[in-house]
Amino acid sequence: MKIKILKIRLDDHFQAKDEILVNDYLKNYHILQMTSQLISAKEIYWSVLIRYTEKNAVVNDQKSEKYGIDVDAELNSDEMKTLESLKLWRSQKAKDQNLPVYFIATNKELLSIAKYKPLKKEELQEIKGFGKFKVEHYGSEIIEILEEI
Repeated sequence: MKIKILKIRLDDHFQAKDEILVNDYLKNYHILQMTSQLISAKEIYWSVLIRYTEKNAVVNDQKSEKYGIDVDAELNSDEMKTLESLKLWRSQKAKDQNLPVYFIATNKELLSIAKYKPLKKEELQEIKGFGKFKVEHYGSEIIEILEEI
């Protein structure tokens, strides 16, 4: 496992460039965990801490084996409906909080939620990438979405 810290500056001049850097990084590595923190110093920016392995490295992590999902796996119609609802929620939440959507939840995390449909907030923590922060801040809303569908 390796660690990388990335910086996303909120200044419009830098934000797009920094987001591209983060997105490229996320595409090229197997992400084990990602956390972020808003830093307010001389400038305001998001600091993103990423725990990762190389794409071709073998990951010996029971949680990722149990709750990780093959992004190429097919979803049934109910799972697709759930995924679309989660993406809509994520987009609105990101807009409300002025954050990139992947700070709220990555596509892979939403796919896992749509596939496994956790019934309680505690079960969300079993989804790879959903730690205590995400569960505390978004768990109730996600469970509510899953119950409505």
